[in-house]
Amino acid sequence: MNDIVTFKIAIPSDNDGYVLLQCEYCGEYFKCAPHDMESDEILHIYCPSCGLISESYITEDVIRLANAMIENYIQDTLYDFSKKMERQFSHNKFVKYKAGRKPKKEYEPPVYSTIEDLVEYNYRCCDRSAKINPLLKMSVSFCPFCGGVEFGNQ
Repeated sequence: MNDIVTFKIAIPSDNDGYVLLQCEYCGEYFKCAPHDMESDEILHIYCPSCGLISESYITEDVIRLANAMIENYIQDTLYDFSKKMERQFSHNKFVKYKAGRKPKKEYEPPVYSTIEDLVEYNYRCCDRSAKINPLLKMSVSFCPFCGGVEFGNQ
């Protein structure tokens, strides 16, 4: 039996090709293009609001979906094991084992590219763009790609 189980979760992009991210420290939402995040030139992604580097920018929706997928997998695995034990003890007159009903599946909510009120901002330091909160665009924001500070409206 293989001990490693892999789940794939597709994170959709918006109409402009940006993916929704969430800072684990301040909770701020922002969007970056996948090709920018995967570029070898970019070492870290910085939060445009607090300027910190998070271990993960996965949104709560993706985490909720992953937890539901894991729970369904575990329930299916345990039920299959119980059915196997039921078959194994079916002809034993000393031990009786009944697997019971198959557990109800946990709802796996789809992931949407929500929060459409973010505005595109071109960071001059890296010549890359991201979608950020409009308030950050009018005040101060950190470049998600180098951590540099950008002041005010362009």
